[in-house]
Amino acid sequence: MTNIIPNSGATMTSREIADLVEVRHDSVKRSIDRLVERGVIASPPMEEKPTDGRPVSEYVFSGEQGKRDSIVVVAQLSPEFTARLVDRWQELEAGAAAIVVPQSLPEALRLAADLAEKAEALKLERDEAVRTKAQIGSKREASAMAAASKASREAERLRDELGHNARHATIIAVERATGKTFAKNAYVELRRWCKHRGIKATEVTDPRYGTVKAWPAGAWDAVFGVDLSALFGRAA
Repeated sequence: MTNIIPNSGATMTSREIADLVEVRHDSVKRSIDRLVERGVIASPPMEEKPTDGRPVSEYVFSGEQGKRDSIVVVAQLSPEFTARLVDRWQELEAGAAAIVVPQSLPEALRLAADLAEKAEALKLERDEAVRTKAQIGSKREASAMAAASKASREAERLRDELGHNARHATIIAVERATGKTFAKNAYVELRRWCKHRGIKATEVTDPRYGTVKAWPAGAWDAVFGVDLSALFGRAA
């Protein structure tokens, strides 16, 4: 037979809330203080808990008012854990209503097994929450990296259209970068270098002429001693 022993009302501390929603205790206390100042919740009593060092102050929620206010606090901190808090209050209230005292070894073993199952279920729930947060973080990071990669490719494309990068450059682009002015027939030597090696210059967009030639880095280096990598950076 199992005896039922009445117990006092259920309570929950700010530290228990912190553990439940997986945030720092001081963050929970600050959130409670802000909500009290705004008149959203009633000011809960505070008690000190002894520790190895200095005593730790904790807010204590009790009764229907405390239950309601604690739910408001959790909704403010981590809305996704509100259901977990309600479940925890139900457990506390069930425990406060009566304490089950096993009267035999089989009952004690059954109670221990039940408690172990509940503990394991809570652990699995917490692990799943952590895993979900990690997945969300990974997806956000992947999206950010993809956006950065796209921006880099777009910047490289624009450099190509403007006629300058580490692979090839127009005469105008090199003149602007170096401050030098090349002869009007400077392209002749660049073209000759390309022709001897069977290399074609790249056609790029130019707002004045429609398209112009962007000559390869090797031609610039061999003919004029210009290092495009030093001027425009290395190609990806």
